[in-house]
Amino acid sequence: MREHLNFYIDGQWVAPAARRTLEVVNPATETVAGRIAMGDASDVDRAAQAARRAFASFSRTTVAERVALLEAIIAEYKRRHADLAAAITEEMGAPAVLAQKAQAPIGIGHLQAALTVLRSYAFEELRGTTMLQKTPIGVCGLITPWNWPMNQIACKVAPALATGCTMILKPSEISPFSALIFTEILHAAGVPAGVFNLVNGDGAGVGAAISAHPEVDMVSFTGSTRAGIEVARAAAPTVKRVHQELGGKSPNIVLPDADLQRAISGGVRAVMTNSGQSCNAPTRLLVPASRMDEALAIAKAAAEATSVGAPDSGATIGPVVSGAQWDKIQTLINRGIAEGATLVAGGPGRPEGLDKGWYVKPTIFGRVKNDMTIAREEIFGPVLVVLGYDTVDEAIAIANDTPYGLSAYVSGADLDEVRRVAAQLRAGQVTLNGAPPDLMAPFGGFKQSGNGREWGELAFGEFLEVRAVLGWTPRQA
Repeated sequence: MREHLNFYIDGQWVAPAARRTLEVVNPATETVAGRIAMGDASDVDRAAQAARRAFASFSRTTVAERVALLEAIIAEYKRRHADLAAAITEEMGAPAVLAQKAQAPIGIGHLQAALTVLRSYAFEELRGTTMLQKTPIGVCGLITPWNWPMNQIACKVAPALATGCTMILKPSEISPFSALIFTEILHAAGVPAGVFNLVNGDGAGVGAAISAHPEVDMVSFTGSTRAGIEVARAAAPTVKRVHQELGGKSPNIVLPDADLQRAISGGVRAVMTNSGQSCNAPTRLLVPASRMDEALAIAKAAAEATSVGAPDSGATIGPVVSGAQWDKIQTLINRGIAEGATLVAGGPGRPEGLDKGWYVKPTIFGRVKNDMTIAREEIFGPVLVVLGYDTVDEAIAIANDTPYGLSAYVSGADLDEVRRVAAQLRAGQVTLNGAPPDLMAPFGGFKQSGNGREWGELAFGEFLEVRAVLGWTPRQA
């Protein structure tokens, strides 16, 4: 059993201010996998003071020095890759293959992306006689979720380090093990004392304290829209920058000329990956109403081909992360049935033969109306809703009829038409015809899916302030 009862502050592992612990449960077995210390505002204050002290020197490091630091982190990360994958499987139930091939490697991807951007990033730009200087914003509070732990930690820490910021990380208390290994990686790579600090805890005890702390200059938060609102409220009195990547209910428009088999089966796989626990999952599938029966048959077959089982079993998906998450998903599945949606595959309860662990049946609802609860709320489980449309303009209207705007998807044979539809979707990232992910493309949302952007070059801007120095060059007489 893993025990992590200290925090990482000012370059060393230190005891928390108060001895309060939390048991971390393995969702595949419902057994205790370990214990972590839970922090409070006094722990956050120690971390913030350490980060503020370190900022004076780290903010003045050269690009070459930060390039060397990122290179050292990447090398150490690669050495600990297997440890990270094993921790992610244990803490959140990710299938071993998913942890080894996606969950752990994506952290390296974000570190390498930041390194690539840093090598050529323009921190100064002369406009006329005025010099625009992009300077590190200061101490950053990073609050990350449990569903893609290394993705969200690395895509915040990497640009923060690259731009010369110092930081406090509060990972999810549900999946903390991988974050602790990541901290060991940074320490071994030689990150200077105080530049990176880790305090474990919950939102009320640590997240709120980070958001409100006067020494924290910006907060980068990923999580639910509900929690994001509370972060913004806590941050408001100190007028700090708040960057948020929040919930989603992403539409997936299959145009009339699309290859239905390819588009729908691919869409189902995208929803089911990671047990449906991805904020950008294409969970609202829009198909021509005239082809609804054909579409549902394809979706049903794809769902039934999605195997569910223990993380080491070779199954496609494992459990969802917790009993609370399982209960929420079951409530929404039952709500869909009660509101009259057609249950095409899956449904309530655990899959047959899985009596222990928080496993959910891959579930498809057909003939869903966009005002149904299951079409409005983010379920965050392996549940897809299928809606029909009569015209493409109606499909666009349905797609945009949501408080969210994180991602959207469009498939069709006519690329010009696919692009025309994409241009009308209110979403921060639109994927055409199943294009692969791009870690250099900005990621973030419209509307209640958040503000600001992560990944690649645009992520740097979240961690920088712009200073205008007038008279940098004298005016010519």
